[in-house]
Amino acid sequence: MFDKVITLFKIKELRNKLLIIAFIFVCFRVLASIPIPGINAEALKGFLGSNQLLGFLNIFSGGALNNLSIAMLGLSPYITSTIIMQLLTMIFPKLKQLYYEEGAAGRAKFNRYSRYVTVPLAVLQSYGFLRLLISQGVIGQLSLTEMFINVSVVTAGSMILVWLGEIITEQKLGNGVSLLIFAGIVSGLPLVFRNAYLSYTAGTTPITTYLVFLLLGLIVIAGVVMVNEGERKVPVSYAKRIRGNKVYGGVSSYLPLKVNQAGVIPIIFAISILLFPQFFGQIISIASPDIGNTINTWVNNVLIGNQIVYAVSYFFLVFIFTYFYTAVTFDPQEISKNLQRAGGFIPGIRPGESTSTFLQKIISRITLFGATFLGLIAVLPLTTQFLSENQSLAIGGTALLIVVSVAIETAKQIDSQLTVREYEGIR
Repeated sequence: MFDKVITLFKIKELRNKLLIIAFIFVCFRVLASIPIPGINAEALKGFLGSNQLLGFLNIFSGGALNNLSIAMLGLSPYITSTIIMQLLTMIFPKLKQLYYEEGAAGRAKFNRYSRYVTVPLAVLQSYGFLRLLISQGVIGQLSLTEMFINVSVVTAGSMILVWLGEIITEQKLGNGVSLLIFAGIVSGLPLVFRNAYLSYTAGTTPITTYLVFLLLGLIVIAGVVMVNEGERKVPVSYAKRIRGNKVYGGVSSYLPLKVNQAGVIPIIFAISILLFPQFFGQIISIASPDIGNTINTWVNNVLIGNQIVYAVSYFFLVFIFTYFYTAVTFDPQEISKNLQRAGGFIPGIRPGESTSTFLQKIISRITLFGATFLGLIAVLPLTTQFLSENQSLAIGGTALLIVVSVAIETAKQIDSQLTVREYEGIR
């Protein structure tokens, strides 16, 4: 591993790409440190500490929500727009054809449409969120002009992050959106260690508690790696084809079906659904303050205030959306058609509809484990909070899942870049 790191810095092209990504990380942290005007810091700290959902949103904003920076929404609007666009592929055949059948050019056009959808979503989310903060006393009352300026600035901050993420993706050393979220999570680690050290020196937390949480953290990381890398290998054989004097095919391969086919998308989608009633209540309060207050009271008392209801709802949404998102992104019929066109077949299974049914049965079974794992990871912070009164020791399962998954994927892309350049050196 260390030899690869040294080789990475020796190659000028890869070294320049790393420097570009490092500079973008610095720009991201600068944006995350510029607050919008008129913030009550104490009220903000208390509000975020009492709201579990906003704590998760802070993860996906890369910590920019802590000081209500101009990038406080982070990449949440873009992620939501991407999910919406992928869901629309189930409704509109042209979008499905664009995403799955038209190659790199179709994917680029699909991503461009996703960026277009990001703008109105960022406007709605920023407005609803600012209204929510005003109602909690975190921000003072804003005039129409001030609200317009703040919404425009926050929307622009999200779009700048989308642009920075695209630049990182172009370096082909990892996914830009994932790496920005990764950078935001990692940037908060020094503060976590500092708080843990202060708690230990003050004598409020015994050393055994730290050891237990360290062991639990290692178990979670090992579980994330196993599930993230786990796959079911479906054997595939290719029929022999004779063209002229040459024989093609006749080889055996396999189709890898990942246990965690959906990644962290179901968790993001579940958080968006749980946050929606609060934002909706703030928007409704403009036309009818009584209805808006009723919605907010119900959310605070029933959903967020009751930890059991909140945990069960969160787990259920993550579980359902894992199946739903897997169904959107994994199309057994399309895979069956592609295998048949290439002369491939699963031994013992007829090509066509039988292959599609067989793949659907397998993906449904392995998704059960993936969905259960994601649900447990999502509610892990609630479990650890029951075990310790020290909130800084609560293990963020979602954060660990993102960090480990992004680290594994980035390491694979870096390894592929090094492998390509090793072959280029062969004469």
